[in-house]
Amino acid sequence: MFVTSYPAPMYATNCWIIASAPGHECIIIDPGMPDISHEITAIVAEYHLKPVATLMTHGHLDHTFSVKPLADGYGIPSYIHAEDREYLLKPQGAHGPEFIATLDAMIFEEPLDMRNLKHGELIEILDMKILAIHSPGHTKGSTMFSINDELLISGDVLFAGAIGRTDLPSGSHDAMIKTLKTRVLPLSDDLRVLPGHGPETTIKFERKNNPYLKELRV
Repeated sequence: MFVTSYPAPMYATNCWIIASAPGHECIIIDPGMPDISHEITAIVAEYHLKPVATLMTHGHLDHTFSVKPLADGYGIPSYIHAEDREYLLKPQGAHGPEFIATLDAMIFEEPLDMRNLKHGELIEILDMKILAIHSPGHTKGSTMFSINDELLISGDVLFAGAIGRTDLPSGSHDAMIKTLKTRVLPLSDDLRVLPGHGPETTIKFERKNNPYLKELRV
């Protein structure tokens, strides 16, 4: 599996670009802010990739800001869980008060081909099988993606040594604990985890070392 990433300048959000190999079709996940579409386009060209879809793990702007120019520029569909879709047009509902004054002065639009996801939905792109795993807690529509039972795109659910915050609007500590118990802990140790921020890790390592997961296993 070919995996590369670009950390967006604001909040260092990982935008993941994944394909079976260089020169093949690829997916773009969580293109952040400010507009990084030119940088992602350059990476796509460098590896002779063909984008076929954009995916968003949740509706926060640092994961969605560049999705419209990329998706519309390539003429490809975009996917997000139905419960976070509203934040593409009105991101104020998912962010804290420090963001609201700035957001109120901006106009937001969805990509032209916008599609809702639900838990357990399978997206098949040639030799990639992408399973949507609804994982609320960070936001109500947070979603992880398992790809070919090899990779886990964890968004802001699971980080190396940490988990996502739950104190923003639509976040829930109780929902996050349930997600960790029912969605994360049952996953295969062999999964390579590609988080929304920070370095990659594995389920095996996090199961043994992440204090939030260790606490739930006691």
